[in-house]
Amino acid sequence: MVKVSVIVPVYNVEKYLEKCINSLLWQTLKDIEIIFINDSSTDSSGDILEMYALSDTRIKIINQSNSGQSAARNAGILAATGEFLGFVDSDDWVDKDYFEKLYWAAKNNNCEMAVAGFKRCKNGSGNIRKRFKKEEIFSDINSKIAADNLPKDNYIWNKIYNRESWIKHNFKFEEGRSFEDVAILIKIMYKLGNMVSVPNTYYHYRKRPSSTVTIKTDKNARDFRWAKKVMYDFAEANNVPLEERVDYNKKVNIKIFNVTVLKMYCSRKKIKYKLFGFIPFMTQTITR
Repeated sequence: MVKVSVIVPVYNVEKYLEKCINSLLWQTLKDIEIIFINDSSTDSSGDILEMYALSDTRIKIINQSNSGQSAARNAGILAATGEFLGFVDSDDWVDKDYFEKLYWAAKNNNCEMAVAGFKRCKNGSGNIRKRFKKEEIFSDINSKIAADNLPKDNYIWNKIYNRESWIKHNFKFEEGRSFEDVAILIKIMYKLGNMVSVPNTYYHYRKRPSSTVTIKTDKNARDFRWAKKVMYDFAEANNVPLEERVDYNKKVNIKIFNVTVLKMYCSRKKIKYKLFGFIPFMTQTITR
């Protein structure tokens, strides 16, 4: 039986894709399937996937019309057959023993989730942003949130999840939205069983340069506000305390010809706008 189904949405990442693929093929846990969802890439990403698929039967490729990361993840979940689900972004990579350590920690401790630390990598170097010093089981929602540092570190990809439980609770990523991790992760933690922390293995998250401004940039800012509202509304409805001291910030850079003309600092309660990234321009209060 496949132990872990790894789901990887792919869209125009030819520069980074091979590093991601190799890190998955070289996993010490061999009983995995790797499901790539090609979201109508216009670069050579599709060709790279096809080339690798010829040499390793664990690779599955799903081609879909350009529908976004949420739809790609949902398609991958439907195709998955593994005991656990894992998510990797196509410009990121994982340590060789990553899925083996997470899988056996979950199995040996009868947990429905396992969580690892992660490193943020920028300009070729990486630093540890989350580290677990020991294997520890967290059973209630408050301890899970504290261990994973929600709402600040609100990521779907540094964990694995029991697939049957995921399907039982009918978890789905909101399609057509960005920041879908922020909206769904608290629900997953609330409804799934025990979570175990896994030391000494890491997910490597690549911090890519901001792209040139498009209409979608403003949409991303709106989606971020939407995702935070969904998260906090769920927490409030289910009496889940989220630490108010953590002001969950996100920066959105609006660039023209690679020059920052406006920077937005988004928190739970407000958005601050700064012209050219440093001149205060306006503050908008977020109503919930």
